[in-house]
Amino acid sequence: MTRHYLDEHDLSAQEFLHIVQRGIELKALRAHDGDAMLAYRRTLAMIFTKASTRTRVSFETGMAQMGGHAIMLDPQRSQLGRGEPLSDTARVFSQMVDVVMIRNDSQADQVEFAAASSIPVINGLSERLHPCQMLADIQTWVEHHGTGDWSQRSAAWIGDGNNVCNSWINAAALLGFQLRIACPEGYEPDSEYLDRAGDRVFITRDPAEAMHGVQCVSTDVWTSMGQEDESRARETAFAGYQVDTALMQKADPQAIFLHCLPAHRAEEVSAEVIDGSASVVWQQAGNRLHAQKALLEFLL
Repeated sequence: MTRHYLDEHDLSAQEFLHIVQRGIELKALRAHDGDAMLAYRRTLAMIFTKASTRTRVSFETGMAQMGGHAIMLDPQRSQLGRGEPLSDTARVFSQMVDVVMIRNDSQADQVEFAAASSIPVINGLSERLHPCQMLADIQTWVEHHGTGDWSQRSAAWIGDGNNVCNSWINAAALLGFQLRIACPEGYEPDSEYLDRAGDRVFITRDPAEAMHGVQCVSTDVWTSMGQEDESRARETAFAGYQVDTALMQKADPQAIFLHCLPAHRAEEVSAEVIDGSASVVWQQAGNRLHAQKALLEFLL
């Protein structure tokens, strides 16, 4: 049966953690010049309708390191931009390539594409979720704090209830850790994901309450791609939600700071925090490569 990865819940908790652990192994292998030809003569098609740095570089590099090849498609330079039905494109791709990654504005379009595809389809980001980012984030957390009992762990999300926040909610529901979300009224994450997570997630308007004793702290920009006309309103709404040194001191002394990048210093995070000793954002970014290689191995 063809497996897709459009949502964290497309994997079991055991499968999710297996991919995370495999990412750690592949990272160590790479450090010793021991790339495994896990995708030898395989081709990944990458469809982008949103700008990308880390997603494109990590997937393209990952396929090269595993002996495969990646093709980037821009809808403006392909038949997708001229109205070819997604299901038709999916059926054609299924005859030509081995796996597809889509980064776009529509989770629904990804689901439609996957339904017609006989090869794996990966969500490289949608307006609702960023599940590849979540594999890298959990890998980074494991590298610093081990595996252990996930039910005894806690994380804080400070800021906008966006697609990355939704993925953190899914991860909390899947793995069983507690997630505390601090966001202004009107900027909550999707209720669908909150309902699925149940008591593993709670929302507060007080960032200090969310941060108390947590082992992992994460945030994202206040204004995501496509929301630029809301920038002024968002800056006002998120005043007081910056992750700064004073706020980090309310977390566990060994807490790590994560950010999916790009970051706006002096907005959602202070320079002292993102460039400080608790920050592991560069390791986190690098882990996109290794976690996605493990994901590709699993799906192929």
